[in-house]
Amino acid sequence: MAITRFTARNPWSELDTLTNRLNQMFGDFPSPTQSGTWLPAVDVEETAEELVLTAELPGMTQQDIELEVENNILTLRGEKPEIRKEGEEKKYHLWERRFGAFQRSFTLPRTVNADSIEAEFVDGVLQVRLPKVAEAKSRRIAIKGGHGSP
Repeated sequence: MAITRFTARNPWSELDTLTNRLNQMFGDFPSPTQSGTWLPAVDVEETAEELVLTAELPGMTQQDIELEVENNILTLRGEKPEIRKEGEEKKYHLWERRFGAFQRSFTLPRTVNADSIEAEFVDGVLQVRLPKVAEAKSRRIAIKGGHGSP
């Protein structure tokens, strides 16, 4: 039986490392006080071909949303209208839904082709496709034979 060295893993340091990598790629995560009264939930996924940013924007229309790229910074902003109506004979016992203006900005990595970004808004979900530049995509490199190879 072989004896192997035990190395304890620290899950907190792994989480810190992941957070630092995400901050380097997309900038620091904002708080609602920095950007408005609420922030939409956002996911960022990566494939070999692209990054995909998905934002949940319930209760909003395409006209309520603005998306722009400037100096390699992707900015998503908009305003979710308040649906409570003043003067109605209603009494609200609980009101947890957020409304108002928001803004989120993401620094794009150099691997993204900013000129080819596409966005689609369907059923309250915004999906932004950020294709990678050709140089950033992985490729297989052929290995040639040298001296002594068959």
